[in-house]
Amino acid sequence: MKRITSQILALLLCCTLLFTFNAKANSADLSLIKGKVIDANTSEPIPFVNIVFVDTNLGTISDVDGDFSLHSSENGKKVKFSSVGYETIEIQVVLGEDQTFTIQMNPKMNNLDEVSVRPKKIFYRNKNNPAVDLIRNVIENKTINRKENFDSYTYEKYEKIQFALSDLSDKFIKRKAFRKFQFVFDNIDTTKIEGVKVLPIYLKETLSDYYYQKEPAENKDNVKATKMVSFDGYVNDEGVSQYLNYLYQDIDIYSNNIPFVTNLFLSPIANSATAFYQYFIQDTSIVDGSRCVKLFYTPRNKTDMLFQGNLFVAIDENYAIKRLEMSVNKNINLNWVKDVKIVQDFKHIDDSGWLLSSDEISIDFGLSKRSMGIYGQRTVSFKNYKINESISDSVFNDLNVVNQIDETIKSDDYWETHRHKPLEKSEIGTYAITDSIQNIPAFKKTMNTMVFLIAGYKDFGKFELGPVNTFYSYNPTEGVRLRMGGRTTPKFSEKLNFETYLAYGFYDQKPKYYLSSTYSLTDQNIYQFPVKSIKVSVQNETKIPGQELDFVQEDNVLLSIKRGENNKLLYNKMLKIEHLNEFDNHFSYSLSYCYNRQSPGGILYFKPSKAFQSAENVVDHINISELSLSLRYAPHEQFYQGKTYRKPIANKYPIWQFQYTAGLKALGNDYNYQSLKLKMYKRFYLGVLGYSDTMWELGKIYGTVDYPLLTIHRANQTYAYQLASYNLMNFLEFVSDQYVSVNIDHYFNGFFFNKIPVLKNLKLREVVSAKVLYGSISDRNNPALNSDLFMFPTDQDGSTTTFSLERKPYVEVSAGITNIFKFLRVDVVKRLTYLDNPTVNNIGIRARFRFDF
Repeated sequence: MKRITSQILALLLCCTLLFTFNAKANSADLSLIKGKVIDANTSEPIPFVNIVFVDTNLGTISDVDGDFSLHSSENGKKVKFSSVGYETIEIQVVLGEDQTFTIQMNPKMNNLDEVSVRPKKIFYRNKNNPAVDLIRNVIENKTINRKENFDSYTYEKYEKIQFALSDLSDKFIKRKAFRKFQFVFDNIDTTKIEGVKVLPIYLKETLSDYYYQKEPAENKDNVKATKMVSFDGYVNDEGVSQYLNYLYQDIDIYSNNIPFVTNLFLSPIANSATAFYQYFIQDTSIVDGSRCVKLFYTPRNKTDMLFQGNLFVAIDENYAIKRLEMSVNKNINLNWVKDVKIVQDFKHIDDSGWLLSSDEISIDFGLSKRSMGIYGQRTVSFKNYKINESISDSVFNDLNVVNQIDETIKSDDYWETHRHKPLEKSEIGTYAITDSIQNIPAFKKTMNTMVFLIAGYKDFGKFELGPVNTFYSYNPTEGVRLRMGGRTTPKFSEKLNFETYLAYGFYDQKPKYYLSSTYSLTDQNIYQFPVKSIKVSVQNETKIPGQELDFVQEDNVLLSIKRGENNKLLYNKMLKIEHLNEFDNHFSYSLSYCYNRQSPGGILYFKPSKAFQSAENVVDHINISELSLSLRYAPHEQFYQGKTYRKPIANKYPIWQFQYTAGLKALGNDYNYQSLKLKMYKRFYLGVLGYSDTMWELGKIYGTVDYPLLTIHRANQTYAYQLASYNLMNFLEFVSDQYVSVNIDHYFNGFFFNKIPVLKNLKLREVVSAKVLYGSISDRNNPALNSDLFMFPTDQDGSTTTFSLERKPYVEVSAGITNIFKFLRVDVVKRLTYLDNPTVNNIGIRARFRFDF
């Protein structure tokens, strides 16, 4: 599962009491209005008809086939249908009933002063189409209309992000479970979504100065003030802010691809847009004094990840966008999104070009169209533009220009005078109500329970007990394994953290333990970016050789069930000292020293090849003493920061990791060696064809070492699909002292399934992957050629179970279906090489939780 997304959404739901009592909204009093609009004379469907509730801004547009749908909770509302070239009509809707209409519109008989093109779907083409000619002019002039065309600019930006429960019913509000919280519902708002009751639950405001310079390329965002609803102790405020910034990224209409709710959409003015969109001139109008052509755009294929809406193109020599209105087609394969509205307005600055004056993104999230959900809105306004004026170098060189959150907390008086627009009554109430509700014992009890279920830790103030999913596990070597542990919280200390656990295996009858202490070298929390810390830890623990997990403990109870033989373990007694230093540009380095006294467990043994026929010369343990330098560079990285982990949020920029390790006998090591590892992760976006997650890795070991110190390639013997592991490789099956690998996972986002009748209604998505590993062992590290080295492990019959990769690669491929029930991925995995190795499965089915939009 994408842990970051599930935690954010689940905790937002928790803090609003939506799941406090496991209640669902009763939406029986909503009116669902749907149907088709047709020409009264020809019975042909009429696309792009404006459909709105009378005297409101709530409405929609009929699609290419004339179909429409919208809902309301208001009684007696009239719905108006209007389109250029047709007479406007109105109909009455009835409260609490689903109604289907066939709307017949009569053509107007009078001549129009403005020439409009009324499309017929079957005759649509780009050639000799004035709408397409217009959009091509827009595309040709993108470069001169982009804000990056200016030599420099500065502005003040006010940003407001808010969330609210949407589609609240009276029956839900009056539930007995909410009798202690009725004051919360006094803050219900009916203006956010016309005719729908929403309850604001989260609000964040940011005021900043932004600086841009073309040559040399520089930009800086100086945050001057922040104010936000805080659920400190339950949710990581900074982590939530990071994720919301990612979820509501800036939309640049002039970019070819636009990131939107974790997907990438093709812009309606992308270079290739005319191959994927249809365009229709609707009207001419005056927008803020500028004469514009109103252009409607819609996907050629209604299931592709594309936008639809209106562009208002300024009629001048530059064909700039004056205003844009965007939404998404109801048929696209997008999870959890009920409705979308994006509106941007541009202003002509000093006759030099067009820049944003306002930007609003509204998304109504929910399980279904008629269920209670969460309404989120990001509103941004821009003031005090300065164009092509020189900017002091000190602005970009000053590392403190991006202030820490604590330094940006301002008084209410400050906000009263500096907000670009006053808060609405319900928004003011959001701050007050969240402060009040957190003092209610019932709320505290519920939130503590939810955090325990989601994060796995029970909070006792200065100490947390957990994680609960490691309390019990099983493996054949240790048998039943019980574990108990926990960690200190910021209430104990912001700068100092302790973490510990004690475990015991009833079969090997050996205790295991862990104790660590982390100290921040800055004035901020030990996990707050950029981290500068020292960590010291001691550990006595087992490890499965060749298993590597992200954010999950090896003794997680869910991983206790494994295929094949799981009887290889290494016992490790370790002391580790680590210094981590992160920089604002997302470059970091880590220096560490680690001593490890390693012993074999299960069927493993340490025995030189030359002693093969002898019961003697079995080595009890080896001493490993290493110095390491790790470098990491992740430009423009965004991430969700948990209490003890950090989860990167994928974007188009690569993540580079490099590690140099030296094992020295002078430090107590039994060997002298050096190793190098280089890894690069990158996501490639392919427009409507989805995206590919790729990972390249290479490594080399210099020196003579036994097999526990070779690269033991990542294997997976569980039934869960692991992204970074080889899912049909056995533990400790392959080792190398030099290797190169590439892993590719491509997500089509339903590109094919969405075009298959019936199947497209299931909202399934396709995924394919390929993992290729080349590697080898030099003669000096091959026990068959160097009898002083430990023998490779064998099974109980004496057959070798660990191999080198010789001259051919290890290859496995998979094809799967994701988005099953919106959160499950299932793959059929096929292993293509080394099929004669012992206990090999050449095909298998693997599953993985995956929460995505």
